[in-house]
Amino acid sequence: MKWSYTIGRIAGTDIKVHVTFLILVAFWALAGYQQGGTTGALAASFMLLALFACVLLHEFGHILMARRFGVRTPDVLLLPIGGVARLERIPSEPRQELLIAIAGPAVTLAIAVWLYLLLVATGARPTLGELEPDSDFLTFLMRVNVFLLLFNLIPAFPMDGGRVLRAILASRMGMVRGTRAAASLGQVLAVAGGFYGLTSGRPLLALIALFVFLGAGSEASAVETRAAGEGLRVDQMMVTNFRTIPIYATLSDAVELLISGEQREFPVLDNLGRTEGILTRDNLIRGLSQRGPGSSVSEAMTAHAPTVAPTLSFDEALDRLRSSGLPAIPVVNAAGALVGLLTLDNITDLLLVRRARPS
Repeated sequence: MKWSYTIGRIAGTDIKVHVTFLILVAFWALAGYQQGGTTGALAASFMLLALFACVLLHEFGHILMARRFGVRTPDVLLLPIGGVARLERIPSEPRQELLIAIAGPAVTLAIAVWLYLLLVATGARPTLGELEPDSDFLTFLMRVNVFLLLFNLIPAFPMDGGRVLRAILASRMGMVRGTRAAASLGQVLAVAGGFYGLTSGRPLLALIALFVFLGAGSEASAVETRAAGEGLRVDQMMVTNFRTIPIYATLSDAVELLISGEQREFPVLDNLGRTEGILTRDNLIRGLSQRGPGSSVSEAMTAHAPTVAPTLSFDEALDRLRSSGLPAIPVVNAAGALVGLLTLDNITDLLLVRRARPS
């Protein structure tokens, strides 16, 4: 099951929505319906779209600042706790990460101030209060932006406040130790927030705390992985002792290859030795179920699977492997010859060995 869907693209960055974001939509629509029936539900949904826009502007504050330092942002993922702009890489200088981290809250602050001045200009007396869907439109937007600003500045990694803390700690302790410390604090705060949410009857707060807890652990793990793989190239990580299968072979032939050894993914070659795709174990089982053992490998394989060059860096190769959704991808040299197989299992084994060695 896919957990996120692309709904658009702005300035080279994909806009994605996580399926759990629907929980937030349902929450506001239900609250609006209880206040004003169908009209209230529609009004609440419209307010949510405005919130959606504010969150996007916040994330594009991060994105534009990151681009100043040459860091690309392939996509933005919208979650119940807000948005996450995925950076292509973590800036090498803590000062750069600090500026990228505060750029988002700066945009949110600007939106809140602009809305406040607009309300004052129209004769209103805006005040902070509960985020109720039956609030007037501009007041709701101002309040929600103030809430987002304060929430994001909590030093709970991976939120913006936690990233600011990580940048400060990294300048003194190094990236890995700084990330680990910031992530640990973030998880402690998440546990406290989740406990409060459950005991006070605020399930949305508990859900947000869960996302923060998982996000902190995931970010810390990613940083440690990249640190362990620093300086590595694909030719140092790839499997060189592997078997291939011809494109005209049958799935019955592939079964014999599968059960005769430990290899689970097989590059598929044409008559000239060119890589045409890859046959994974899942491809094979699905092909056997749908087409039978006499069908050809070409019918079951993942055609035109992405490839990597043996000189590609660790970060780029890992990103390409993960984005492919495959457990392994072929390694092809400049002449187009298959020279290896890059697998997640092999990368994991290599990183475990590197971490076990004394610094």
